[in-house]
Amino acid sequence: MNFLKRFFQLIGVAVLLLLFILIFTFLRDRHNLMYLSIENNALFHQNTYLIKNVNVIPMSSDTLLRNQMILIKEGEISDISQNIPESDWKVIDGDGAYILPGLIDMHVHVWDEYELGVYLANGVTAVRNLWGQPMHLRMKQAINEEKIIGPLFFTSSPKLTGPVYIGDDNLQMNSPQEAIDKVKEYKLKGYDFIKTYNGLTRDIYDAVIKESRKQGLEIAAHPSSEVPYFYHIENEVVTIEHAEDIVQQPLHYRLDTNKLNEVVALFKSGPNVSFCPTLVVFHNIYRMLMDDSILNSKQLTFMNPLIRKVDSKAQFDRWSQTKSTDATIVNRIKAQHNFHLLAINKLHKAGVNIVAGTDAGIGITPAGFSIHEELNLYKQAGMSNFEVLKTATVNASQTHDFLNNVGTLEVGKIANLIMVENNPLIDLDELSKPKSVIIKGRYLSNEVLNSFKNKAMKRENLLMTGLKYLEYLIFE
Repeated sequence: MNFLKRFFQLIGVAVLLLLFILIFTFLRDRHNLMYLSIENNALFHQNTYLIKNVNVIPMSSDTLLRNQMILIKEGEISDISQNIPESDWKVIDGDGAYILPGLIDMHVHVWDEYELGVYLANGVTAVRNLWGQPMHLRMKQAINEEKIIGPLFFTSSPKLTGPVYIGDDNLQMNSPQEAIDKVKEYKLKGYDFIKTYNGLTRDIYDAVIKESRKQGLEIAAHPSSEVPYFYHIENEVVTIEHAEDIVQQPLHYRLDTNKLNEVVALFKSGPNVSFCPTLVVFHNIYRMLMDDSILNSKQLTFMNPLIRKVDSKAQFDRWSQTKSTDATIVNRIKAQHNFHLLAINKLHKAGVNIVAGTDAGIGITPAGFSIHEELNLYKQAGMSNFEVLKTATVNASQTHDFLNNVGTLEVGKIANLIMVENNPLIDLDELSKPKSVIIKGRYLSNEVLNSFKNKAMKRENLLMTGLKYLEYLIFE
């Protein structure tokens, strides 16, 4: 009896200790994130004022409006003119800067609230999260209720796959009815759209499309190799993800220009589906192959600590091992990357709506910073600077209804803006060093943006991230 008593006492102590650790971890994380709290930061309260002396790039057309004034009222653009009375408003002098709509990253994986600040610091004022988990619903709610400052946040459901595509990051569907039930459930939970993934079989994919149509949910499709590629060009599918999947699926890993032309024609003949290339995440494979010290680079300090420790290292080790056994891998990855650029060039010339997405948050692709690399790759693919900017602004706004009120700088739109020193229509690199960012009318100076980056660099939330992912594994 004494042994049993002692045993249960030890169990009780262990449970209490674990509970204490969990509570401490949660409270510490909440305290460290107070810098994003709107209520507790007076700088975030003002959302009505006048900006003067700015050059406007509206993105509604290929034009530049010089020496303008912009009136922002309660977070919306109220007026754009050369003459607005200054006496009625608080005035911010843009000092000749260039102002344009904030950037939209259409394919991200968010792991914590620190990344929200990093997105803003890079001029990204709206994100589409493509691997929905319970924590993302809470994150979206906190942003929508204006408890924390962050980019406009929209999240997919968990990734739906078929019965044989195993992995704890995907949700296996074993029957059409199970898929129907999940789509209904995700609508009720508040996910903004459905994410389909590789491995979905024809009967299950049909059920997802049909039920999504019934529930009024759109689909972002990571192509499934279990159905023909054209299967993804459906009215409910608003975006098809990943240039690399064109090579992997309809081209069967062959860099075949004739087959690529057939895919381009397929996109052109289909409904208004957009293409989200995520070029940078594949190009980062080449960077891992070429740079043995890349895990120690400064940009990777902006990755979530758990992802950096687990996923970044796993991907680096995978490609390092491949390089040690396959002397052709570097040239093959480089050749495929160049083929991706060709694909973007052809799709763009065919009039396909291309929207910028990075796949940030996995591997060595950090939040925020990666959008600038992605946009420069579109430039390499043959787009003009204006056409590149369209992919992260007006093109993205034409996909989902929930993005219709951003993407251009026009009266009546949400005041999500980025201000830079010099003209990004001449130099895209200007976007990577914003003078200020405006989110829902709240003016964030360069000093504030730098503080967001510094907070993210110093975060120690590995355990908290692990607990959130555990929640996903248990409940999904």
